[in-house]
Amino acid sequence: MDEVGRGALAGPVTVGLVVLRPGTERGVPGLRDSKLLSPARREELVPRLLAWCAARGVGHASPGEIDALGLTAALRLAGRRAITAAARQGAAPDVVLLDGRHDWLSVPRAPAPGDDPVPGQGPRSAPDWSGAVVTRVRADLTCASVAAASVLAKVERDRIMEELSTGWPQYGWDSNKGYGAPGHRRALEEHGPTPQHRLSWRLTQAPAGPDTIGDGTT
Repeated sequence: MDEVGRGALAGPVTVGLVVLRPGTERGVPGLRDSKLLSPARREELVPRLLAWCAARGVGHASPGEIDALGLTAALRLAGRRAITAAARQGAAPDVVLLDGRHDWLSVPRAPAPGDDPVPGQGPRSAPDWSGAVVTRVRADLTCASVAAASVLAKVERDRIMEELSTGWPQYGWDSNKGYGAPGHRRALEEHGPTPQHRLSWRLTQAPAGPDTIGDGTT
């Protein structure tokens, strides 16, 4: 499992999941972490990844959900939605390998403020999943399933941002994908935020929100 859009100023945070069965062949030729691949190469890999895995899922949490829940809980919600999508294909995971040091998928033992459910939006709106979670730094570079998940998530989120850009072309989301590029920040200063922005974040001052984890580069 891997996420994209964590450090963006606009658009959803997106989580990809690839489920493999024991004995699956190792990887797909040319597969790497999505950040190391061109957009065209990512698109080319998608059909091969879908044929390789037993199931896959991509889940999103909207800007409104990020604002209401906080980033960590929104990541959890998107991850649970990705698991639900894979389960509908008949292959929910027993163990999830997360890229990085932080387990944002498991529900904390003591609920944090971000885990208080918002009707129709909170973590309880996605079915429970109680499997094991393993974290690994740079798993997107060392594990084929995590790299595949990052590619699927990146391709789907990029398509969403390109579609959203047609309604708000001044922000350049077709190229910056909602991240804090200079042109995006200038448009924010000139035109203000849209409903697709993470309104609880310091949009014109910092590259990431108050609940940021990690380096925000994916």
